Amino acid sequence: MSDQANLLGHPREALMLARAGRRGLAEGESTACLADLHILEARALAAVGDAPAAAASVARAEQVFARVNHDEEPAWAKFIDAPYLLGEAAHCFRDLKEPAETERFATESAAGARRQGRARRGALSEAALAVVDLDRSDVDAAASRATRVVELSASVNSSRAIETVRDLQRRMKPYPKVPEVQRFNARAGELLGLAA
Repeated sequence: MSDQANLLGHPREALMLARAGRRGLAEGESTACLADLHILEARALAAVGDAPAAAASVARAEQVFARVNHDEEPAWAKFIDAPYLLGEAAHCFRDLKEPAETERFATESAAGARRQGRARRGALSEAALAVVDLDRSDVDAAASRATRVVELSASVNSSRAIETVRDLQRRMKPYPKVPEVQRFNARAGELLGLAA
């Protein structure tokens, strides 16, 4: 619920839900879930612009995740793995406009997603890297990476991946004459037409 609240633009509610989730989690029930709740708290804190608290929550999520034994985790928590956690951390730092940290976390997440063949996670992490490229004024690299996001998103049924493509289109709006942006927009238009 915290994740959905944040995605829908309600970060304060997301923050309360992540904290309530931590209080409601039974001791030893799922270390991976506890790490996830810390990263969800970080996402909400980043969305409200509290950089120090968000960074501290990311660090806590990493510390907790280091103790995870995936063989002991319940089936419902199996998705909480390194590519997921690192990808969500990347989005925290993207929201805080910290490109070096975004790049560090997103690069690791994207590499893990590629190894696992996880297109959705790969799309989300590659999108964070496209934003880093834009922040560095490398529009061609950003648009090329954004085209990769479209390719990955086309292979999964994910509203979050579709919204990520739309977000990249908004971010590329100032560069309509750049050929690589035009290619990205054409591919994104095809995907979004199919998703409508």
